[in-house]
Amino acid sequence: MGRVSRLRAALDARLIPFTGSVRHKLLALVLAPLLLGVPALLLIVWYWGTQGYSQLLINKVSADLGTARQVFDRTQSTVGDGLAALAGSHRLALALDRRDGDGLDALLAETARRQGLDFLLLLDPQGRVRAGAGVHGADRSAWAVVRSALAGKGTHGLDVLAPAHLAEIDPSLPPRVLIPLVPTRNAAATARVVEDRALTIHAAEPVVGLDGALLGALEGGVLLNGSQAIVDRINTVVYQEASLPLGSQGTATLFLDDTRIATNVRLFEGERALGTRASAAVYRRVMDEGRVWLGSAFVVDDTYVSGYEPLLGTDGRRVGMLYVGFLEAPLQDALHRALAGLVLAFLVVSALGTLADLRFAQAIFRPLERMNRVIATIEAGDETARAGPSRSRDELGRLSRAFDQLLDSLAARRLELQRSADDLDRKVAERTAELESANATLRQASRQLVMSEKLAAIGQLTAGVAHEINNPVAVIQGNLDVLREVLGDEADPVKDEIRLIDEQTRRIQTIIAKLLQFARPGDYAGQAEPVDVNAVVVDGLLLTRHTMGRRRILVNTDLAATVPVEISRGELQQVLVNLMVNAVQAMPDGGTLTIETRDTVFAADGAAGVTLAVHDTGHGIAADSLSRVFDPFFTTKKSEGTGLGLSISFAIVQRQGGHITVDSQPGLRTSFTVALRRIARFSERGGEAAPPAALFGDG
Repeated sequence: MGRVSRLRAALDARLIPFTGSVRHKLLALVLAPLLLGVPALLLIVWYWGTQGYSQLLINKVSADLGTARQVFDRTQSTVGDGLAALAGSHRLALALDRRDGDGLDALLAETARRQGLDFLLLLDPQGRVRAGAGVHGADRSAWAVVRSALAGKGTHGLDVLAPAHLAEIDPSLPPRVLIPLVPTRNAAATARVVEDRALTIHAAEPVVGLDGALLGALEGGVLLNGSQAIVDRINTVVYQEASLPLGSQGTATLFLDDTRIATNVRLFEGERALGTRASAAVYRRVMDEGRVWLGSAFVVDDTYVSGYEPLLGTDGRRVGMLYVGFLEAPLQDALHRALAGLVLAFLVVSALGTLADLRFAQAIFRPLERMNRVIATIEAGDETARAGPSRSRDELGRLSRAFDQLLDSLAARRLELQRSADDLDRKVAERTAELESANATLRQASRQLVMSEKLAAIGQLTAGVAHEINNPVAVIQGNLDVLREVLGDEADPVKDEIRLIDEQTRRIQTIIAKLLQFARPGDYAGQAEPVDVNAVVVDGLLLTRHTMGRRRILVNTDLAATVPVEISRGELQQVLVNLMVNAVQAMPDGGTLTIETRDTVFAADGAAGVTLAVHDTGHGIAADSLSRVFDPFFTTKKSEGTGLGLSISFAIVQRQGGHITVDSQPGLRTSFTVALRRIARFSERGGEAAPPAALFGDG
């Protein structure tokens, strides 16, 4: 697996210069122009489209404003032309010759009505009113158009007539021009509530006699306040049918200063927005700065693409504004629909291109995907996976085939290494088994040799000691008997001392007997016979019942053994009683003694047998003493015991071919377990169940 991982790393380093999926990287490279370039292109198109369309709208409204100006100038020229026609007419010449004042007034009134003039006056050569609705004799020479006409040149233009000027011309005119101001959003603040001035198309033409002498001048004008015909004519000419998208509408307006005095912009229910005012920004640019305004502007209650230009009076001052515009929303909607269609077309083309790229890229990705799946399968544990044949003849196809060849080579190498490793493991295992067997044999031989040497030394020592001690002890015992016979009743004062001497000499004899039994167990061995372990347990309990009764010991038995064992009954009873007495002594304040028997099988050779377990709830054996309990002369009882009971028991069981084990938890419990064979395997010393050398000390 390590070589496969290195192979994968080498392939990653060769195929992809950065971590991640090659498929994703290649897809990103292929689709980047579509996924990144197309949105960027759409944003550019959207930006250029909106900017270009906005500029187109501005150009249109600029052209519309120029057309409106021409229409308005032509309207002013029409007023001047009408006056020029009347000034040169035969009817006016005849009326002047007859000096008929009433006839002149009638002619002027009829001409004013026919030409749509709001006033028409005949002035004398000094500029005073001679005929017409004005105050006769009033001086009109203060007006620039009048002075020009009296100088022999007819002209026309725009003038602002105050209420007093209007009343001087005709007392009925001031009420006709009144327009209440309407509060308008974004307009400049003003304290005025009504517009009482009149923006007027003012014209004057000289009247010349047949001899060329100046007879006077004709002064006429059209009041633009509320004159809807003029703005409707401008709107009709500028915004002809189908010149705007469906839903948009054109508007035209004449301003006196910033007040709409003639407009077709509507407020509500078809009412014209007379008296509303232009925004402060428009007013500053057009009226204060004298520049044309072109762009989007809020007009009354909606946004219009608007054009404003200043209107100059006959004295050259800015007196008002000419406005044309059309609703922006329908045009913006049309633009957005067009751009949305363009975006949709781009997206459809991009999607089709992406699908085509993906289908084309599959042929490139397929070998890489197969190799990636093979690597994942091998990492999962299946080392037989391969990419398989590839019909591709490009670099990736050759790489896929080389990849399979490399995996086959690695598999063969791995198989060869595995075989070598298996052979090596087998040889190591065999050699280890041989060494372990030799070590076991060596350890067993060593234990037996040490034990034999120790037992031989103990036997020699014991025999010598027994011989040397038995003689003095026999002398003491004999003299003690003589002393007791000779003294008779006179020995009563020291009878306790005599008894103690007698007990101690007998104890010395018992210790010597045990030493000899331990040193030469064969000399003391009883006749082996099939023995019922359960019966021996019952007899042992009878022998020790007085001792357990004094200590308040509770006895539990679980005697389930059914197999007889081959051993001397007396020796087995000696072993059992020794274990029971030790258990009772470990429970000075009372406790529970449990004795169990079970059928068992020896693991070493499968021989049948019995286990005899003695459990107590006493003070237990310390860990540092547990390994020495079977050592000769080792005892935890300071004032009593010889330390040979467990050693002799161990020797008896071992000679039969069994073994004894001990398990203890200090302060809680101790358990001794005796394993006995059904058919004894007698040995003079030891056998297969020999204890560790440590049980006999260090020599």
